Amino acid sequence: MSEHHTEERISVETMTPSQIVAELDKYIVGQTDAKKAVAIAIRNRVRRQRVEDAFLQEEIYPKNIVMIGPTGCGKTEIARRLARLSGAPFVKVEATKYTEVGYVGRDVESMIRDLVSGAVNLVKKEFQATVEDQARKNAEERILDSLLPGSRDNDRNAQSATGMAGMGDLSEFAKNLQRSFEQITGQTGHSGPNSPSAGSPGEGQASGPSGPSFQDSTPSSASSNGGAGEAEEAQKKARVRELMRQKLKAGEFDDKEIEIEVSANSAPMVQVLSGPNMEEMDMQLQNMLGDLMPKRSKRRKVSVEDARKILFHEELEKLVDPEKVQSEAIRRTEQLGIVFIDEIDKVCGKQTGGSPDVSREGVQRDLLPIVEGATVNTRHGPVKTDHILFVAAGAFHATRPSDLIPELQGRFPIRVELEKLTEADFLQILTGPENSLTRQAQALLGTEGVELEFATDGLEEIASVAFRVNDQTENIGARRLHTIMEHLLEEVSFQAPDIESKKVVVDRGFVQDRLQSIVENRDLSQYIL
Repeated sequence: MSEHHTEERISVETMTPSQIVAELDKYIVGQTDAKKAVAIAIRNRVRRQRVEDAFLQEEIYPKNIVMIGPTGCGKTEIARRLARLSGAPFVKVEATKYTEVGYVGRDVESMIRDLVSGAVNLVKKEFQATVEDQARKNAEERILDSLLPGSRDNDRNAQSATGMAGMGDLSEFAKNLQRSFEQITGQTGHSGPNSPSAGSPGEGQASGPSGPSFQDSTPSSASSNGGAGEAEEAQKKARVRELMRQKLKAGEFDDKEIEIEVSANSAPMVQVLSGPNMEEMDMQLQNMLGDLMPKRSKRRKVSVEDARKILFHEELEKLVDPEKVQSEAIRRTEQLGIVFIDEIDKVCGKQTGGSPDVSREGVQRDLLPIVEGATVNTRHGPVKTDHILFVAAGAFHATRPSDLIPELQGRFPIRVELEKLTEADFLQILTGPENSLTRQAQALLGTEGVELEFATDGLEEIASVAFRVNDQTENIGARRLHTIMEHLLEEVSFQAPDIESKKVVVDRGFVQDRLQSIVENRDLSQYIL
């Protein structure tokens, strides 16, 4: 599995078409033509970026793809894996969710807005990954400021001294820690009112004024010892802070509660606009109102463990420039963005009345300028769609690709037909992919201590039953295996906590015994998804 995760992090700019197909083969059985078409399209994006002639580079447009095949053959799964694999801005949408502009519902431009929002999140994560160490360090310093108020010169959070309220145990611990450190190292410091008392390292009480006084470093105490005393006091603070840092990293304070100062959301949490298709504008108005209001902060009392997470994310936000994130996100969207439009066949019905269906042909007409190339205004800035790759997919059971309006057909020049799954394909689906249903079932029942073993003849019988049921009833492709597997393991899953024999072997007899009713009943109404 570790090798798989390493390969998924390969940059889209270095992946060859064969590497892309090899990665898709780990999760999707067959459909070589579709995998090749997608791999070539992604690679062509990179090739275009390498063209030195700027004019020619601008004139090279992506060749959009339409995938045609029955349900459950892998169209959507190709899109899902492509999103994780490519590393490029990617969005998967359903064509049936959109309506023609001017009618109630979402317009097709919202898919570009969704694409940009995904790109912003993608770029922000990449930028944050480069400053994680610094953010973790800053969060650690802020926690130490709360644990030891005044222990750092030019303390940014001097006002956090109130964070020690109710934390006398940690304050005393800091003093004892300092005394223990000086006894072990022999660095007893100068004699005077601030010198540590001779206590054992494990003492739980501080003896009077002994130990470093972090909050009482007044000019009078410093003047009694001159500059040397002030330097000595600073060294003590530094030593104790370092020891506290080590304890903090070791997790010894995770259960302790401290009070931290975090930024409060200044945007009004009220709905400004209501109505269909107003979510984007409402969010923009809320953000604008939030920017106009002054930044506020609030104090929260949380455990050190929770404070580390809260402050870490807050420091990440501070270290990343949002303008650079938006600029890079828009650039990637325009140059590398991919939009996968599923169920495209559901919007290509023939016109039956005097006016077109606003959820069918109207959507197709609205798609034309987006696919051809237009400028869409988003909350992050205008986005040009000229070089965004569009991949459409549909089963086309009741319609044909030629039922799409001619203008839209011409904008999807590459057509790929996906084949129906055979019995051999079903067997490979059960055994080949890294996330196969058999491995998932073994992992789930393994949490109950049940060892689930699939015999070869048992897997062959499962594949045979799935193929026959698809052939005799509605063909729902690989999704049929979900129904078969759930019915097959129903009793085992129900009795798993109380089962005596912790090893279950799924062989041909086991499968035939539990799936006999499915094979005999051709109606299968309760099993059709």
